[in-house]
Amino acid sequence: MKNFYKILVLFLLILISCSKDDAPPIIEPPETEIKDGFNLIPTNPDADKELTIIFKAPKTSALYGYRGDVYIHPGIISEGEWMYVPAEWDQNLEKCKMELVEPNVWKITFKPSIREWFNSGQTPVNQIGIVIRSADGTKKGLVNDYFFTVTDSKYKSFEPAAIKYAPLPTNVQEGINIINNSTVTLVIYDKDKNGNRKDFAHVVGDFNNWTLSNDDQSQMSRDEDKGCWWITLSNLDATKEYAFQYYLGTKGGDIIRVADAYSRKILDPINDPYIPSSTYSDNKTYPDGRTSGIVSVFKIQPDNYSWQVSNFTPPAVDNLVIYEMLLRDFTASSDINGALQKLDYLQSLGVTAIELMPVQEFDGNDSWGYNPCFYFAMDKAYGTDQMYKQFIDECHKRGMAVILDVVYNHATGNSPFAKMWWDSANNRPAANNPYFNITAPHPYSVFNDFNHESPLVRKFVKRNLQFLLTEYKFDGFRFDLSKGFTQKSSTEATAANYDASRIAILKDYQSAIKEVKPNAYVILEHFCDDREETELSNAGMMVWRNVNWNYCQSAMGYLENSDFSGTYYSTSSRPANSLVSYMESHDEERAAYKQIMWGNGILKTDLGARMSQLSTNAAFFFTVPGPKMIWQFGEMGYDISIDYNGRTGKKPVKWEYLDVPQRKELHDTYAKLMVFRNDYPVLFYS
Repeated sequence: MKNFYKILVLFLLILISCSKDDAPPIIEPPETEIKDGFNLIPTNPDADKELTIIFKAPKTSALYGYRGDVYIHPGIISEGEWMYVPAEWDQNLEKCKMELVEPNVWKITFKPSIREWFNSGQTPVNQIGIVIRSADGTKKGLVNDYFFTVTDSKYKSFEPAAIKYAPLPTNVQEGINIINNSTVTLVIYDKDKNGNRKDFAHVVGDFNNWTLSNDDQSQMSRDEDKGCWWITLSNLDATKEYAFQYYLGTKGGDIIRVADAYSRKILDPINDPYIPSSTYSDNKTYPDGRTSGIVSVFKIQPDNYSWQVSNFTPPAVDNLVIYEMLLRDFTASSDINGALQKLDYLQSLGVTAIELMPVQEFDGNDSWGYNPCFYFAMDKAYGTDQMYKQFIDECHKRGMAVILDVVYNHATGNSPFAKMWWDSANNRPAANNPYFNITAPHPYSVFNDFNHESPLVRKFVKRNLQFLLTEYKFDGFRFDLSKGFTQKSSTEATAANYDASRIAILKDYQSAIKEVKPNAYVILEHFCDDREETELSNAGMMVWRNVNWNYCQSAMGYLENSDFSGTYYSTSSRPANSLVSYMESHDEERAAYKQIMWGNGILKTDLGARMSQLSTNAAFFFTVPGPKMIWQFGEMGYDISIDYNGRTGKKPVKWEYLDVPQRKELHDTYAKLMVFRNDYPVLFYS
């Protein structure tokens, strides 16, 4: 038995010895050290593999000690832009929600791979930007955005091919050219002040799945003589809206994505989401994740409008009464739908023309409109293309002309003409920009100043004016800041001096207008040398005559500077009917507000006295021969200051004023005087 135990012990020792030799050693993995801030696992991310991001809030972080939900706000950085961002800043998607690991530490995994998590298609993934935020977006993990590099072995950055040279097809021009029911030719001008061009130009859009390629669906041809890039796209659906952009740049230099300056419709990812469907119901979805910035839209077969009044004759200028209208502040809906409901009111008031403050596409949705960027597109903040036409048609049915306030002195940085040649370092047009001055030569600079001596600018403006007359049947234009149509350097003291070149420019624009519509109105906000304004008036243009100060003095009950003689053309050397006089305009303080603030005696405290005084002003205004203009709600004694909510800020709509007897009496006085002018025009002939 003793030998048996010895043998058993020996056997066990051998067995244990063999087990130790065969089994792999047990090694405890070291704990990954989680540092303050962002931690990437793996540390060298690959686009086609999953990635875990761990964020540890340092004590200085706004998220330190935070107990609520945390979300990641990421994007693929391409051409300096955040692309394929899954959600808006204030949108909490489940896929972006981070998991709480321990207090002050959160993590998220992009899986099955970075590329698939973003659904970025063939776009190279070389850099990612991220922000960690609280659920309500008020707290950020770090103050600055965080960026990291990613390896992408599958897709490389796009490399443009050699330029294809080919002459521009016949009968096409810059912009979007509809060739037939399935074919469109896109043309963009690209020649700077020095005769130089970009190194390449492509288009991306719905027709090529927003994919850059060196084929006939993306690469544009170059006509060096015309200074244009162009591409013809075939096999398109005539009933479909197509969104697109131009992609241009220099090798090893800047790349830009830009919309077409001649677009009839644009998509703006920043502002479009805030336009209610009741105002614009048929907007196209923006190609999120496919591109960035404003994109153009075209449709081969646009929705045709059937005009009820096809051959309207504008009222004669002798007794013209213009109602200046800002659609934003005219009705509660702030759009064309609301204004349409008030046309019978304006007709009964005696209005013979409506002057719309600028409605060509401007930056944002809440504006006076003097910040334009796309001149061939009507701003969607007020309605659809069809609604604009309906508004003009309904005005014509009531015998009222429609005048458009146009802004050709300047454009914002969203203008394709600005973006094409831009000085990013100084945030202004580059020295080689063929459309804009680097800085304005005059002292009234707003945004980017057009060079009206440039043949390119003159061609663009004239084409736009003629388009507006034919496509929308506008009856004329009011030119904003026409004093600025000059290349002469000036100060406030000299800007109004006689300028022969400015006169020639304005006459050129007038000729383009009269070529299409001989009886169209041309009105200038000029305020220049009497000799210059007289010369322009003799050529058939009208100029604004500001008598706001005088009528406000009278409204407040002061004799000083209350002379109304400037309202009448014969007090100057001007021809008959050349002055569009006004007591108030969008640029001036309301007379009724000044009564409340500085009225003499009971005019400051008694509403009835104030409205009676304004009625007296009206009698000494509408009975003077020549064109007249009133600023919306002047007929009700509107007494909200121009500076309410900021000078250009939204103002309260006060249609309830008509329920106040004293204000209604003022309105009735306006109506009687205006209707009297219309019924007995011979009494007011100049």
